[in-house]
Amino acid sequence: MSTQVLVADDSSTMRKIILRSLQAVGVPEAVEAGDGEEAIKLFAEKKFDLVLTDWNMPGKTGLEVVREIRKTNQQVPIIMITTEAEKTRVLEAIEAGVSDYLVKPFTADTLRQKLEKLGC
Repeated sequence: MSTQVLVADDSSTMRKIILRSLQAVGVPEAVEAGDGEEAIKLFAEKKFDLVLTDWNMPGKTGLEVVREIRKTNQQVPIIMITTEAEKTRVLEAIEAGVSDYLVKPFTADTLRQKLEKLGC
């Protein structure tokens, strides 16, 4: 069974980096969303095993994406990918329901560690 992953980031370059990192850790493909609204729409239409979302996006932010997903799914692991590393922001994301945090820039090894920790 392949893992269904949703990657939400408004930067196509960052999505490519995330997809390459996922491939490096054994996840061959992922569904891409160019903003938070698209991510929420895709999540509602399809079953995902993991969500990777950027914090800062136009339309709906990563935090809003997390809150929307958590209304219908408490189990799916959600990793927030961001440059926002200050403690108050991290706590806000945890309260919204993120499973883990990945600070940009990151390596495939760091991503692998996060996925292993989450059992993905």
